[in-house]
Amino acid sequence: MGSLGSSCQSPPEGPEEAGEGTSACHKQNCEFKKRKRNAQCDCERDDDDEEDDDDDALLDTPRRQKLKSTSKYIYQTLFLNGENSDICICALGEKWNLHKVYLCQSGYFSSMFSGSWKESNMVEINLEIPDQNIDTEALQVVFGSLYRDDVLIKPSRVINILAAASMLQLDGLIQQCGETMKENISAKTVCRYYASAGIYGLNSIMKKSLEWLLSNLMTHQNVDLMKEIGVEVMEKLIQSSDLFVMQVEMDVYSTLKKWMFLQLNPSWDGPIKQLLADAEAWLCKRRTDLCERNPFLNTDEGVPFRSVFKCLRLQYILNDLASARVLERDNILPSDWLTEMYKNQWITMLRTECENDNGPQESNKQEFELNSMRCGRKLSKDGDYCWRWTGFNFGFDQLVTYTNRFIVFKRNTLSQPFGGAVSLQPQRHLAYRLRLASFDSNGKLVCSRTTGYQLLSLEKDQECVVMNLDSRLLSFPLYVCCNFLYTSPPSDNRPDSSE
Repeated sequence: MGSLGSSCQSPPEGPEEAGEGTSACHKQNCEFKKRKRNAQCDCERDDDDEEDDDDDALLDTPRRQKLKSTSKYIYQTLFLNGENSDICICALGEKWNLHKVYLCQSGYFSSMFSGSWKESNMVEINLEIPDQNIDTEALQVVFGSLYRDDVLIKPSRVINILAAASMLQLDGLIQQCGETMKENISAKTVCRYYASAGIYGLNSIMKKSLEWLLSNLMTHQNVDLMKEIGVEVMEKLIQSSDLFVMQVEMDVYSTLKKWMFLQLNPSWDGPIKQLLADAEAWLCKRRTDLCERNPFLNTDEGVPFRSVFKCLRLQYILNDLASARVLERDNILPSDWLTEMYKNQWITMLRTECENDNGPQESNKQEFELNSMRCGRKLSKDGDYCWRWTGFNFGFDQLVTYTNRFIVFKRNTLSQPFGGAVSLQPQRHLAYRLRLASFDSNGKLVCSRTTGYQLLSLEKDQECVVMNLDSRLLSFPLYVCCNFLYTSPPSDNRPDSSE
């Protein structure tokens, strides 16, 4: 028993001592929890302060909020309903109850109301509308634009709205009309847009329309478009070095035959593939009926078209025997035009042979723009292509190859499958420009590349890569258009060989 008792632990301290130990631990725990709560509170206070600062910053930052309901209310109440109107505008048999404060956005009305004009104190004004393009629907849109922030302009109505905006001197609306026209140029709109842009001073639209025509006249031939193109515009197209020519210059001549036929026979209706045959049949019948040997451009019917045909680069038509025979047979061009060109070609050939003219060696962009050969091809799909534009090019047989996204020029002197004369001079020079383009269904450029104006020297059978294409920028069909100049321009300073 004694040993069992000795194994027991000592009895606990007295009640007072035990209470003191428990109280100390409790105090420590309470102080720790209190410090923790205080730290949490401090953090929460810091976060709250930061949030308060952020809220203050947000409150101090101005926000632009468009009140669409206000704009709609103004348009509906003041314009459409005419409430509180202080002036009535009468035009084309219609009346608009409007407000001077809004009309003064127009330069036309601002001058009217601020000057000594009698209309400045009138409550009803009759507007004279001298422009036939302006109608009541266009005036409704233009007057309404003074009461709202944005205007929807239909491409089919843009010319009428442009006319009204130009009369009332609304620069912002004129600019918006220009943007609408720029985005909607097509075969159906390009001629009307070009003419209207000329009337209302939108030079950028005239330029865009002309660029569209230069790209599409021959790449996407269209009967209705040819009927619409006037003499002045066609003259600008044919004389331009930027015309996208498909095949060769002879095809430009064929295009003009079709265009002239449609101008004289606007009721003709048929497929584009039949147009050239019908045009040639009409010319033949006319010559037979009238026993006419007088060139067509010298007749009363033909005189209006002389300036256009004069822009043809005949030297690149007469360098091919079959094409020269067609010109003689058609009897469209005056004989003195052909005689002069035959002479020029003969002199150029003699100069090339006798004076060893081996092509342009100095930059002469003016000569290039006026006299370079225009030719082109359509690549329907990706693949390997090689072509030459045949004809007597003064001994310069040039091969153009498209393969693996490279375009290569080669001066060919070895193989002569076409039987043409080839120059054996050690070096030949040429000036060139290469352009590639693809178009969407409306004839708008999807992608384009150009080398710009370049000079190149090639030894016999030498090849040169002139363009490396990024496949991501290409889409097919792809149109390739080239300009070449193989001879240097005549110089009046050359010594006379007889001396």
